[in-house]
Amino acid sequence: MPMAGKLKVHVDPDKCQGHARCKALAPELFTLDEFGNAHEVGDGSVPAGLEDKAWLAKANCPEIAIEVTED
Repeated sequence: MPMAGKLKVHVDPDKCQGHARCKALAPELFTLDEFGNAHEVGDGSVPAGLEDKAWLAKANCPEIAIEVTED
């Protein structure tokens, strides 16, 4: 069985309205700037074991600003 690719998260800064649900659900993956808008931590790579949190954050974003991609 092939290994699944690593996930990456990306926040679209044009769509993010600062609800910060992603940060509340997955603080390991998201950081907030001084305006309260979310950004992915580092290059957006999702560490092993946090994949569910990445999908949860995407599903809970009211602005649909979070993209989850597979490397």
